[in-house]
Amino acid sequence: MEPPVYLLPSGLGELFAKVNTTGEITLADRYGLMAAILDESLSLEEQFTINRMLRSVCRGKIKVVNKISAVGWNY
Repeated sequence: MEPPVYLLPSGLGELFAKVNTTGEITLADRYGLMAAILDESLSLEEQFTINRMLRSVCRGKIKVVNKISAVGWNY
């Protein structure tokens, strides 16, 4: 049995902002989006946010990339 996937609070808003800023949706972003879609307690506003991201991908405004993350790590 697979462990449940949970979206962090405010994660969807941050994901939406990052994807729109970079113009790319990464592998990590897609996992976050999957977690959001599987959450049965999404508000109507959160559902609209997901739909806007998916429409942007379909229209080519956001590219699907196979990078793990668009954010660089500073050590």
